[in-house]
Amino acid sequence: MWIGVGAWLALAAGSGVADWRRARRSEADAVGFMPWTFIQIMAILGAVVTAALAIKG
Repeated sequence: MWIGVGAWLALAAGSGVADWRRARRSEADAVGFMPWTFIQIMAILGAVVTAALAIKG
C-alpha cells in the first residue's frame, strides 16, 4: 500500500512541476490541454485515501 502512496505523491509532484512550467512558458499562445492542477489535486486525494487504507489495514 505504501508503494501506492509513493506513486500518487510522485504523480502529484510531476503534475505540479508541469503546471509550474506551463505557467512560465515563453510563448503565451502555446497552451496545453492537460488540466495539471486538477490532476495534482486528485493525486493528493488518492495519496491521502491510500495512506488511510494502509494505516487502517
